[in-house]
Amino acid sequence: MATPTTWWLLPVLLVTFLYCCCSSPGPPAPPSNLECFRPCNPTHCSVIECIWDPKPPPDIGPIYTLHWKPENEEEKPVTTRNSLDGKICRENFESHGELRVWVQNQNGSVKSQEIVIHTQNIIKPPPPTITLSEEDPLEIHWSTICGELELNVGVCDVRYRIKDDQNWIRTEYNLSSSYGVIEPQPSTVYEFQVRCKCDPSLMSDWSPSYSIKSAESSPVGEVDAWLDCGLLLSNSDCFLYWKNLSISQARGYILGYEITVFYNNRTEQLIHVSTHNPSSLFVYDELKWRLTSSLKNVSSFSVSAYNALGATKTSRLPRPIPGKQATEPKIYLKMNEKNLTVSWNQSSKVSDGIKQYVVQYKECLPGSGSDWIKVDKKQTTAFFEGTFKKYTPYQVSLFAVSNSNAISQLATATGYSAQGVPSKVTSFKVSDIVGTKVILTWEPVPCSNQTGVILYYEIGLNKQGDPNHKPVHYINITDTTYTLKDLSPGQGYTVWIRAVTAAGPSEKVNKTFKTNHHEDYAFVTPFVVIVLLVIAIAITSFILCVFHGGKKECPLLPQCLYEKVPDPSNSQIFKQMKRQINEPLTWMRSPLYEPYPTISILEIVEIKSKVFDPDMMKKENGCPLMDCQDDQQEDPTRESSDSTDSRYGRKEYSKMVDSDEERNDSWSSSEEEQSTSGYEKHFMPSPLEVMVE
Repeated sequence: MATPTTWWLLPVLLVTFLYCCCSSPGPPAPPSNLECFRPCNPTHCSVIECIWDPKPPPDIGPIYTLHWKPENEEEKPVTTRNSLDGKICRENFESHGELRVWVQNQNGSVKSQEIVIHTQNIIKPPPPTITLSEEDPLEIHWSTICGELELNVGVCDVRYRIKDDQNWIRTEYNLSSSYGVIEPQPSTVYEFQVRCKCDPSLMSDWSPSYSIKSAESSPVGEVDAWLDCGLLLSNSDCFLYWKNLSISQARGYILGYEITVFYNNRTEQLIHVSTHNPSSLFVYDELKWRLTSSLKNVSSFSVSAYNALGATKTSRLPRPIPGKQATEPKIYLKMNEKNLTVSWNQSSKVSDGIKQYVVQYKECLPGSGSDWIKVDKKQTTAFFEGTFKKYTPYQVSLFAVSNSNAISQLATATGYSAQGVPSKVTSFKVSDIVGTKVILTWEPVPCSNQTGVILYYEIGLNKQGDPNHKPVHYINITDTTYTLKDLSPGQGYTVWIRAVTAAGPSEKVNKTFKTNHHEDYAFVTPFVVIVLLVIAIAITSFILCVFHGGKKECPLLPQCLYEKVPDPSNSQIFKQMKRQINEPLTWMRSPLYEPYPTISILEIVEIKSKVFDPDMMKKENGCPLMDCQDDQQEDPTRESSDSTDSRYGRKEYSKMVDSDEERNDSWSSSEEEQSTSGYEKHFMPSPLEVMVE
């Protein structure tokens, strides 16, 4: 409801509305650009047509009226006539005369400027007709009706362009009936248009487009080919792509392509691809070709295109070199649904050996296509036009081609025309719980499942039953593990993770776990202490045995560590020495301690065998005499070996006591038999045998 203070506004608003909507419009704009001409056909030019701006709308009808009168007002009365359709019929003007023409509205309030025309000079002939053309050289010929109108042929204009181009190439020569293109592109379709005038007359309209194809020639340049090895150069199959030659390169109809594949085992394979016969060997999408066979073990390849007159140069490229990507240059992407702009900084490590760069983009989805652009080494920007899907990752790679045609990958980046919320993080696990420390692991989101560039990961931790939340941890996208420290012992926790893009975070993935109690480690401490004590005792014993082993035997060490000392109880040399010492006068002829005893050569004496009683060789107890004596005789070396080595438990040579010194000096035959060695027993005759003899 209006208040008393605003009632005075209503009349003002009403008057303003009526003035704006009901007032009569102002006067129209005056006509301009008035022009009159006489269109002609091969027989006559009967009507004068006039045009001006603005043209009347067809649904409203004429707003302006054409007025004319003869120019010579002094000779006869001036008669003004008008026309609603802008035409002056033949009976209303003379063929050689002047007219004053203008345009005005019905009430005469608006009027155009007046123009004076000569009826003979405004003749406008029809466009010329192209009658002949030649392919080599590329040339056209045309004709006009100037002669039929009894007029002289004037100058003509020609314009041409390659078919489907937007811009025309216009000539500036005074032509009359023919024109030829200098150095046209071979096997290229050209469009021509011609217009002429007759003297004196106006210029005709342009003729309809006339198309002609230039002569064919052998193709030039190289085929733009590329070996796409997928997202991972070392683990993916490679597929060969190549693009159609441009019109200027093809210079004719391309009949096919020859492809030579060079494998790592130094074998070659030649493949023919026909452009007019479909085959399962290749796929064509109107822009580029793709060889369907895998080139996993390929080392390089070459491609050439050919027509009926020749072939292009062979373009040969090796397989891109896999390996660690360089830290520079770094590439930057600017992407929307219609185009992609890739830029990079010129690397300080780029040498003169670089010939060009190759920029490639490819969808992360398997089986998707790709495109590439080759640019000069001085260029740092590449531009792609196309249709780029929303929420779809595109991997963009920068390659360098050396002068020797070696290809190496410099950098990669992932771009999106529009980003979305990422999918959930996969394989999130609590991998290890050690005391109050927990290790978390997860797998990065696969490229095919990404809907945007992942900026970082968020990890959150909540105590079970505790409403207070700990701060969120922000993790670098290159990490796949994270350690939570200083947790409470025996406490249950809930941990979650999510990925974050520019469009927002993904759905959380939750895991629960419980840390260990301190008591769980109580039984470990005594065990560790015992093990350490045992190790310490063993080490101490070993050291003591090593440093004090010269005086006593160490029971902790194995016997293999002790020094090897001969046992004198087994030495036959000592037995022989004792026998020499005990014999009469023997000790006077030879030294007592001979360092190297001389081994005597025994003389073998043949004796006649005699029969003796075998019972004489036996004792009453039934055993052989020699054997019984050996059993009853004690080893003199053992009796005298009462002193032993304190270190090795063996009798020392210096402390041995000759047992014969404690006995009688007499040397019985039994003792002599017992002291003989095994060699003497086997080869020497026994004393009994000698006695029998």
